[in-house]
Amino acid sequence: MPDEIYARVEPEKIDMLNKIVEAYDNLGIVSTLDNSSGRVVIRVTRDTWEEMMEILNNLPFPIDVMAAEA
Repeated sequence: MPDEIYARVEPEKIDMLNKIVEAYDNLGIVSTLDNSSGRVVIRVTRDTWEEMMEILNNLPFPIDVMAAEA
Protein backbone atom coordinates (compact mmCIF):
# COMPACT_ATOMS: atom_id res chain seq x y z
CA MET A 1 0.00 0.00 0.00
CA PRO A 2 1.19 3.54 -0.66
CA ASP A 3 2.48 5.84 2.06
CA GLU A 4 1.50 9.12 0.38
CA ILE A 5 -1.68 10.15 -1.38
CA TYR A 6 -1.31 13.15 -3.70
CA ALA A 7 -4.49 15.06 -4.42
CA ARG A 8 -5.94 18.37 -5.53
CA VAL A 9 -8.87 20.22 -3.97
CA GLU A 10 -10.23 23.71 -4.41
CA PRO A 11 -7.76 25.92 -2.50
CA GLU A 12 -10.47 27.16 -0.14
CA LYS A 13 -11.20 23.51 0.83
CA ILE A 14 -7.66 22.71 2.04
CA ASP A 15 -8.45 23.77 5.61
CA MET A 16 -11.66 21.72 5.66
CA LEU A 17 -9.80 18.67 4.31
CA ASN A 18 -7.19 19.09 7.03
CA LYS A 19 -9.86 19.34 9.73
CA ILE A 20 -11.70 16.27 8.47
CA VAL A 21 -8.50 14.19 8.37
CA GLU A 22 -7.49 15.45 11.84
CA ALA A 23 -10.90 14.38 13.15
CA TYR A 24 -9.97 10.79 12.33
CA ASP A 25 -7.19 10.49 14.90
CA ASN A 26 -3.98 8.93 13.61
CA LEU A 27 -5.24 8.05 10.10
CA GLY A 28 -3.16 10.57 8.20
CA ILE A 29 -1.48 13.96 8.03
CA VAL A 30 -2.32 16.57 5.39
CA SER A 31 0.46 18.80 4.06
CA THR A 32 -0.12 21.53 1.50
CA LEU A 33 2.22 21.36 -1.50
CA ASP A 34 0.81 24.34 -3.41
CA ASN A 35 -1.82 26.51 -1.79
CA SER A 36 -2.73 28.40 -4.98
CA SER A 37 -3.54 25.23 -6.95
CA GLY A 38 -4.88 23.15 -4.05
CA ARG A 39 -2.23 20.43 -4.28
CA VAL A 40 -1.85 18.42 -1.08
CA VAL A 41 -0.21 15.23 0.11
CA ILE A 42 -1.80 13.02 2.73
CA ARG A 43 0.70 10.87 4.56
CA VAL A 44 -0.72 7.57 5.75
CA THR A 45 0.54 4.20 6.91
CA ARG A 46 -0.03 0.92 5.18
CA ASP A 47 -2.63 0.14 7.86
CA THR A 48 -4.62 3.36 7.35
CA TRP A 49 -4.39 3.78 3.54
CA GLU A 50 -7.59 1.91 2.72
CA GLU A 51 -9.68 3.72 5.32
CA MET A 52 -8.27 7.09 4.22
CA MET A 53 -9.18 6.38 0.59
CA GLU A 54 -12.73 5.55 1.72
CA ILE A 55 -12.92 8.91 3.53
CA LEU A 56 -11.54 10.80 0.52
CA ASN A 57 -14.05 9.12 -1.79
CA ASN A 58 -16.91 10.33 0.42
CA LEU A 59 -15.96 13.93 1.16
CA PRO A 60 -18.69 16.59 0.91
CA PHE A 61 -16.63 18.37 -1.77
CA PRO A 62 -14.72 17.22 -4.86
CA ILE A 63 -11.18 15.92 -4.53
CA ASP A 64 -8.98 14.72 -7.36
CA VAL A 65 -6.66 11.96 -6.18
CA MET A 66 -3.75 12.43 -8.56
CA ALA A 67 -1.46 9.65 -7.41
CA ALA A 68 -0.73 7.36 -4.55
CA GLU A 69 2.95 6.56 -4.28
CA ALA A 70 4.80 4.04 -2.18
